[in-house]
This record gives sequence, C-alpha cells and structure tokens, in this order.
Amino acid sequence: MKKTLLAMVLAAATTGLSLNANALDVEAKYKQTCFACHGTGAAGAPKTADKAAWEPRLKQGMATLIANVKSGKNAMPPGGLCMDCSDEDYTALINFMSK
Repeated sequence: MKKTLLAMVLAAATTGLSLNANALDVEAKYKQTCFACHGTGAAGAPKTADKAAWEPRLKQGMATLIANVKSGKNAMPPGGLCMDCSDEDYTALINFMSK
C-alpha cells in the first residue's frame, strides 16, 4: 500500500499532474479573469492588494461580495469574467485580491 501511494505521488510529481485535479490555481485564474480590472483599477475596481480599498467591501461579508460578483456591480459584468467559477472559487479569488 505504501509503495503504491509513493508511486502515485512520484508519478504525479514527475508528470506535473495534481493529486487534486479540481483545485483552483488562484493566481492563474486571477490573471485570466480578474487582472484586467483589479490589477489596474479600471472602472473603479478595487486594486489587488489595496487593503484600504478592500476593507469596506470585506466588512460587508463574503456572502454579499459573492452575490455582487454573481449579479454584477457597477462596471463589473455578472460573474466578473469567470463564467465557470463556483462560490468557493470566488471566495478564493476575493481573498487573493484583498490581501
């Protein structure tokens, strides 16, 4: 059993596969779907890592932030630009941008 598990881990590591294929690569997804606005502050979007800009938004609670993303807010279209994101993905992206 231990040898089989070790072989699986080594195979995954050497082929670049993840043991958790469903895990979100937050940074890659951010670059793909959020950076255009949140990386530049376009259309009034809170910039990534601007804690002062994110603080009042975070105080609203994650459920409100996710609802805003899903329905769109101001210039942000519904879902942002992440059409395949789950609530958990949105949470991870918001946490990434607000730190």
